Amino acid sequence: MTRSPNKLIPVDFPTLPGLDALEGVTLGTDGDVDVIGYGVHSDAEVPDGVALSREALVRAGFDSQVGETLTVPQPDGPDVIVVGLGETERLTPAVLRDASAAFARASSRRGSLRLILPPGRLPLDADGLQAAYEGMLLARYRYTPLKAKPKDAPLTAVSVVIGDTPAEHTESAVARAAVAVRAAVIARDLANTPPGHLTATDMGDIAVRLGERFGFEVQLFDKAALIELGCGGLLGVNQGSVEEPRMIRLHYVPAGARTGHLGLIGKGIMYDSGGISLKPSDPMHLLMKMDMGGAAVVLGAFTGFQETGVTAEVTGWLMCTDNMPSGTSYKLGDVLTARGGTTIEVKNTDAEGRLVMSDAFVLADEAGVDAIVDIATLTGAALMALGTATAPVFANDDDLVEAVLAASASTGEPLWRMPLEQKYRSQLDSDIADIANLGGPYAGATTAALFLEHFVDDTPWAHIDIAGTMQSDGDDAWRSKGATGFGARLLLDTAAGFRSGS
Repeated sequence: MTRSPNKLIPVDFPTLPGLDALEGVTLGTDGDVDVIGYGVHSDAEVPDGVALSREALVRAGFDSQVGETLTVPQPDGPDVIVVGLGETERLTPAVLRDASAAFARASSRRGSLRLILPPGRLPLDADGLQAAYEGMLLARYRYTPLKAKPKDAPLTAVSVVIGDTPAEHTESAVARAAVAVRAAVIARDLANTPPGHLTATDMGDIAVRLGERFGFEVQLFDKAALIELGCGGLLGVNQGSVEEPRMIRLHYVPAGARTGHLGLIGKGIMYDSGGISLKPSDPMHLLMKMDMGGAAVVLGAFTGFQETGVTAEVTGWLMCTDNMPSGTSYKLGDVLTARGGTTIEVKNTDAEGRLVMSDAFVLADEAGVDAIVDIATLTGAALMALGTATAPVFANDDDLVEAVLAASASTGEPLWRMPLEQKYRSQLDSDIADIANLGGPYAGATTAALFLEHFVDDTPWAHIDIAGTMQSDGDDAWRSKGATGFGARLLLDTAAGFRSGS
């Protein structure tokens, strides 16, 4: 395995610590536990297991709002924590995901948890149970391999009980939650790993290991292979780096009949300095180890296709390299030639993600995919427009974007469709090349999407910009501080429902 000269800490990297921790958790156990949580609605009776009246809870400052928690001291036995669920009529899987996450955080020093939820007036089937399991598991994620003494106790067992939920719902919920959380945790692990410990070649090695384990093919393309393919976008960005680039091609083929061919493209800038257009040394620069978040969530999603029973053929392209300044870096004014022959004038080397992805779109079209979904930490404009909770999605096809939005609603990873305004396309015109890699000072997320659209041809396509949602400054419901893995569960759900022409 290639080793970067920056890997000075004597730790075996790259690792997937969150995945290892997740696989050590028993799900759905009925055994002894350290903590019992009771869900409490604001407009229903307090559960029998809580030894406090409604009035006593209110006096203690607990109003039963979603995500509120209160520890009730016990003379012996497991700890008891009450968890707010809000109004009964507003109970949804999303509410359960957030409430169970709050319970798990309040139990951070305990390893074995059980959450007991009252039978609601809203039917809570496998979707609700799955969301509750997801919330607890995602909330307890921590990236700890470089810490000598992690503070939180590792999870050992998690169970959720909702009234008289049928056993078959419990089993399916546990299985689905485990697969979905695994996809997100893998994405978090990769995005949280320091850039000196995770290079493009390392990313390829990890993909091979995961492919062998979870039932998908992996093909790695080194620098020589990329030259042969004419992937000038990826090669151009890589010019300033001492690390080789990698294009990682993932391929999942379902058993039996296929419902179409879906292409997934992930931006994999392992560290983005901005290149010659050097970024300022501020907190955002520190986060640029996560500029490969798009590639990470695509890889995470692939690990769930086999167990989820995805019936579509899915091919993924992860475009991986550093973007570094050096004497060999590509420069402002350079012209790169992407796969397929399109020439691109470089007006800013910090608009590099769209360059590496341009080659992938052409390859996806050549592979004959029925639709393409790309995901990328592409623009600061996306963060400025929608903040850190919601990601913009752009599309050239209404049916495809509706499927992606449905997956967004199901997984609790919010998207907002934004217009692919063609009036701004002229901002990408170049005097010396077919297209420029930067538009004007406004609508930067839109002009970036218009750049990508140039390479899509007529294939149905949706573009998700996760620059704002890729990380959280603090614990927020199921989003743990650091990389969020936003998009992994969404892509998994999108692939599971994909039908060509629908």
